[in-house]
Amino acid sequence: MQTKIQHTLTIPEECDGLRLDAALAKLLPDFSRTQLQSWIANGEITVNGNIVKARLIVWGGEAIVLSAFPKVQPVWEAQPIELDVIFEDDALLVINKPVGMVVHPAAGHANSTLLNALLHHTPQLHSLPRAGILHRLDKETSGLLVIAKTDAARIHLTRQLRARRITRIYQAIVIGVLTGGGKVDQPIGRHPIHRKRMAATEAGKPAVTHYRLVEKYRAHTRVKVQLETGRTHQIRVHMAFIQHPLLGDPTYGGRLALPKGATPALIEQLRTFKHQALHASELGLIHPVTKQEMSWQAPLPADFRELIKILTDDARSV
Repeated sequence: MQTKIQHTLTIPEECDGLRLDAALAKLLPDFSRTQLQSWIANGEITVNGNIVKARLIVWGGEAIVLSAFPKVQPVWEAQPIELDVIFEDDALLVINKPVGMVVHPAAGHANSTLLNALLHHTPQLHSLPRAGILHRLDKETSGLLVIAKTDAARIHLTRQLRARRITRIYQAIVIGVLTGGGKVDQPIGRHPIHRKRMAATEAGKPAVTHYRLVEKYRAHTRVKVQLETGRTHQIRVHMAFIQHPLLGDPTYGGRLALPKGATPALIEQLRTFKHQALHASELGLIHPVTKQEMSWQAPLPADFRELIKILTDDARSV
């Protein structure tokens, strides 16, 4: 039998002017904002004894009562799928996800995901929300992910994520020649027509991406990208927004355009590179137990390295 979650608190003055759900997300970081919104909608969170809406503006001093059952965890299957483990101790796990692996089960991908692999690698993750997965990478994006192995580590790392203290740096190849680095500060939300896509829209959530030039080719640029926020498809959407979509991106990259005078090797590579050229290469955080700063790097996948070589050879052929 499930035990109810019980919390009684008072909204502090520093939350003056915030929406109720936003204030509670700050005060109850163990729970996602989506979960809090669901409890508010179901009347399981009251304000001064009243059932209210999540958009209610609070001013400080309101009495909050939370009395709700925790969300029922889905039953996922543990599967013996090989993992590229970069680091592991009793508190956390850092893995290098390959291109083609889905992170979390969803419609059309009920099995063979990173989550299924994690449950086999570390059975204790069955007890944690989303098996300790704290952030995600798209199926066709490779690179570093951190997974919490205990609830205390999950809470600590989640707070770091929300405070933007976890460093996530990517390498990417974009279409077109950039002249320098920059910042994209543009909200991201669901596309108004194509609901499986995201879009840069003023109606979206704040999103900030920093990028800097690494190497220029004849018609492409390799960049390092650092996330300040973590919206769905953020790098892909933001680079397309500034008219430099990721090479190979089937959703935001538009139709394949072959550079004039490209070598036969480059033409073949561009036609066969079927995923976005994006790799989560660096990850940094404060260890939830030792409180030490830690960082990791993951080498570029073989096909990404080959792409760079061919782009470089093509640029030298001019």
